[in-house]
Amino acid sequence: MKKLQGKVAVVAGATRGAGRGIAAMLGEAGAIVYVTGRSVKGQLSSMGRPETIEDTAELVTKRGGIGIPVRVDHTVEEDVISLFNRIEQEQSGRLDILVNDIWGGDPLTEWNVPFWKHNLRNGLKMQKQAVHSHMLTSYYGVPLMVKNKKGLVVEITDGHNYDYRGNLYYSLAKISAIHLAQSMAKDLLEYNVTSLAVTPGFLRSEAMLELFGVTEENWRDGTKTDPHFIASETPFFVGRAVAALAADPLIYKKTGKALSSWELAKEYDFYDIDGSQPDWGSYYRENILELN
Repeated sequence: MKKLQGKVAVVAGATRGAGRGIAAMLGEAGAIVYVTGRSVKGQLSSMGRPETIEDTAELVTKRGGIGIPVRVDHTVEEDVISLFNRIEQEQSGRLDILVNDIWGGDPLTEWNVPFWKHNLRNGLKMQKQAVHSHMLTSYYGVPLMVKNKKGLVVEITDGHNYDYRGNLYYSLAKISAIHLAQSMAKDLLEYNVTSLAVTPGFLRSEAMLELFGVTEENWRDGTKTDPHFIASETPFFVGRAVAALAADPLIYKKTGKALSSWELAKEYDFYDIDGSQPDWGSYYRENILELN
């Protein structure tokens, strides 16, 4: 029997990247996965990318779960309320896993620009899309878990500490996700609901492959653009990290923590879909941090 057979999950922001990988791997473990995002067939989001939630839901089902696409703009309160009302009706009030991966901040981030020269409107919009959306989603989703006194909330972030990430607005958004997980953990202690944050390493997302002009089949050619790409991981790697956490009967011991895909791979002994076990943490310390 698959470890998450019959479990009900929401992956908020599952159109592409880490969200798609997480949804697929929850499906691989047997879960029913509500796949949410703004991009649907015939109506793409402002990101303008071709991936859709229907594509992700099909991948969930292909992997062995049940994928259910639901168009949701997680910055719109009515959309979020409608999502969880639907889940409450369709799943008899059950919600076991909530993954907050709403982002959309890449086109809003100006790297190597001091905050007072950065586009302020874009910087504030980043907080709305990547922080306020997570808060809204948890506000309306977590009560289903509290009611049943069980569940797991996962905040997807970038990095597992409070260090500056190269841009004030980007840093604020990613560090906020960690603090949201820690703060929710405190409020949820007496309700047997676990809240934590998880970061992938150097993510070999659809956008990153496109940026380097490669595909998943020849991704190593991307090292010609950035040699550190050799230590990258597919979105499915962090997906297996979340699936392993969700299947852990002692998950409550990790509540409030900020974890990483590479550390969890060693703990739970899982691998990326190509059979490798990337370790971005060690690579970063040995090849980037020591050189700076």
